Amino acid sequence: MASTSWTSEASFEIAHSRLFETFSTGRTKNMAWRKWQLKQCWWMVVDNEIKIIEALKTDLNRTEFESCSMEIKLIKSDILDMLEHLDEWAADERIDAGFIMGTLGRARIRKEPLGVAFIIGAWNFPFTLVLSPLLAAIAAGCCVMVKPSEVAAASQNALVDMIRQYLDPHAVQVVTGGAKETTFMLTHQFNHIFYTGSNKVAGFISAAAARHLTPTVLELGGQCPAIITKSANVDLAAKRVALAKFLNGGQICLSVNHVFADPSIHDLFVQRLAFWNEHFLSKEADQMAHCVNDQNFIRLDKSLASTKGTISYGGDRDPATRKFTSTVVTDVKISDSLLSEELFGPICPVIKADYVAAYKQISKMPHPLGLYIFSSSQAEIDEILRNTNSGGVTVNDCMLHAGVPNAPFGGVGPSGMGANHGVHGFKAFTHMRTVVALPTWLDGLMKSRYPPFSTENVNKVTVKNSQRFKRGETMEDQTVGNGSWLLRGKSVEFLVKVVMVAMAIGFADERSGRRLGVAGLLDFFAAKVGIFVK
Repeated sequence: MASTSWTSEASFEIAHSRLFETFSTGRTKNMAWRKWQLKQCWWMVVDNEIKIIEALKTDLNRTEFESCSMEIKLIKSDILDMLEHLDEWAADERIDAGFIMGTLGRARIRKEPLGVAFIIGAWNFPFTLVLSPLLAAIAAGCCVMVKPSEVAAASQNALVDMIRQYLDPHAVQVVTGGAKETTFMLTHQFNHIFYTGSNKVAGFISAAAARHLTPTVLELGGQCPAIITKSANVDLAAKRVALAKFLNGGQICLSVNHVFADPSIHDLFVQRLAFWNEHFLSKEADQMAHCVNDQNFIRLDKSLASTKGTISYGGDRDPATRKFTSTVVTDVKISDSLLSEELFGPICPVIKADYVAAYKQISKMPHPLGLYIFSSSQAEIDEILRNTNSGGVTVNDCMLHAGVPNAPFGGVGPSGMGANHGVHGFKAFTHMRTVVALPTWLDGLMKSRYPPFSTENVNKVTVKNSQRFKRGETMEDQTVGNGSWLLRGKSVEFLVKVVMVAMAIGFADERSGRRLGVAGLLDFFAAKVGIFVK
């Protein structure tokens, strides 16, 4: 049940003004402030683990293990990762800009916080999907307005209490509200908006952001497909698809939406899918999360009732508790009602199709957040990758690409824009500000840029074809790849520097009557270079 006590417009105005005033002082740019607040987030989670688990049990009937592994562990790991790398991420970055701009001009990139960020969380992972971007925003030095999802009311209320108790109220504010209140909030200007949720709501948020030219990160979803090829380990594929549909009751933006199974293994896959679903549900204890509210339960119930497919497993549901068990539907066509939108629940439609037909169909649909390929053939995997696009891909498993360390997580097209996680989350809330400071004495060498301009200086701005490609080349004439490692980009520059140092040492050795004893080493090096060049 959603709360009905929302943040008033007057209270929001005060909080909004306070954040902009705080950011203008530079308080949050201070690295000490950032580290202090990240550590406060750690203690906020540690001190409230029981409160978090209980709230998730109330909202979603989530088990303690799921809540610890999929929320608390992830948040705490993010905090430690940011504390370990923050100095590195926030440091000025030198640019390989050549001698004049790079060496003389000391060209560099400063990492500037974007300003005041607005984070709008989602109900399916109500703590992670608020705190993960919050941590990134704090690390980047932003002030933050946080709005948890009102749908997961117990989690929302816990977050309100926790944030107000542990974090700097001058720089981090938490507000609450439904659609009406959020719409009002979005009429105000922010320097960044980070939203996690549905495509439909993302459209409204994008439109509101556009009015102020506010950059956004949109973590959305989509109909994430799984492809089971004839070469796949069918039992393992069934086990992992069943798990994806079990976790959080299938209410995960990365969960498998539907499956394409090769005709030769289709029946076996459906059989093993039923087996693993039965196994996961076999304990007497109710370990599967329930639908978050009546609205989502009714939506799934209507979708299942209107399908033209065959319910081959499950279908049990209880409106009183919003319990909806894992369900497998076969004989499904692409036009079926189950595929009209993202399911976001434990229903698993299975479509009979080989992998070629599967990726052709996937390429016609909106790009999903995740794509799951089950195959033991690298050729099949590569072919599917070449002919599809998605936010990420996991091979022979589901959803794991979202947890790859140091890798960006995000969608493409309808499944989202921008990225989060680790340094990529830090960058999402950061402006990369190029700074260069050429010495003033260079002005004497740059007279040609000042009016009155002279045709005699045109040769100074002429760009020559340094790549030496020829007129009339065709696509077939192109060389893909750069051959030997020795000829790749910076390897040549590095080699030149090594040779110059070696020559200097060799010269010094000759002058000293070879007392340094390096001539033999240089001869050996020269011979090896000759081998590589050949």
